[in-house]
Amino acid sequence: MAVQGTLSARDLSRLRAITSDRRTDLTTAGLPLSLLRDLLDVIPADYVTFYGSDHKPRTPAWFLQQTSPDNADEEAYWTHYRNCPPCCYPQHGGNLREVIRFSDFYSAREWRSAPIYCDYYRAANVEHALKLFLPAPGWAPADGTLQLVLWRGPGPDFSERDRVLLALLRPHLHEAYLDAERGRRKTPELTPRQWDLLHLLAAGHTNAQIARRLNLSQGTVRKHLENIYNKLQVSNRTTAVTCAFPQGSSDRLTMAAPEGSACPE
Repeated sequence: MAVQGTLSARDLSRLRAITSDRRTDLTTAGLPLSLLRDLLDVIPADYVTFYGSDHKPRTPAWFLQQTSPDNADEEAYWTHYRNCPPCCYPQHGGNLREVIRFSDFYSAREWRSAPIYCDYYRAANVEHALKLFLPAPGWAPADGTLQLVLWRGPGPDFSERDRVLLALLRPHLHEAYLDAERGRRKTPELTPRQWDLLHLLAAGHTNAQIARRLNLSQGTVRKHLENIYNKLQVSNRTTAVTCAFPQGSSDRLTMAAPEGSACPE
C-alpha cells in the first residue's frame, strides 16, 4: 500500500527532536521509555506498545513495553491471533517495511464483529491501531519481529499523515533500538584470535576458508568456535556474530556467504 500524506514544518521539527535527542533511560529491553512517550506527542494516541513476538500461538512476547496497562484477557488474544490479519501480518508474508492500520483490513462493522475485538480489544477499549515492524536481533526467535503499535479508543482513526510520520521514523526507531542494545550488552571478552575468526564469520566465510586464511586446521577452527559459543552463551555462528556485532553483522553473514557454499555450525 502506498504511503501518502502532507507534512508541515512543525511535523518535521518534531521528528528531528525525537531522532536527535540522546536517550540515557535504558530499560532491560526495548526502547527508552522517554522516546515512546515523545512519540505520543508527535502521533497522538492513547498509548503505545513495543514488543518482541515470535508469532507462535499462546507464546508470550519475549519483552513487552507499554505506556499504559490494559485489563483485557490475554488468553482471548492468543485464541484469535492467527485469524486477525493485522496481528499476524509478518507471519503471513506481509512486507515488514509497511506501516499498517487495522482499518486497512477491516471496515468499522467488520472490526466490531471480529472475534478478537469482541473477546479482547473491546475490553482493552481499542478501536484503532497503527503498527510498524522491525527486524528482530539475531539472538531472538528465528521468525521473530519487533512490533510497535499506537492504540486509540473510540474517535478518529489514524490518518495518512500519521502513517507517513511513523514510516519516516521507522529507520530511526530501528537505530535507537540497536543503540539501546549496544548499551545493554557488554563487549564480549574474547582473545584477538577469536575476534579474527568472528570477523571472518561475519564476512560469510566457511570453516575451511577460515582455516586457510588463518593457517589453521579445520579442527582448530571448530575448537575456537566451541570456545566462542561458550563465552557468548550461544549455539550457532549467526547468533555469535549478532552477539559480538549487535549493529547488524548477521545481515552481512547472510549476504556475503558464497553462493552454494555450506556454512557448517
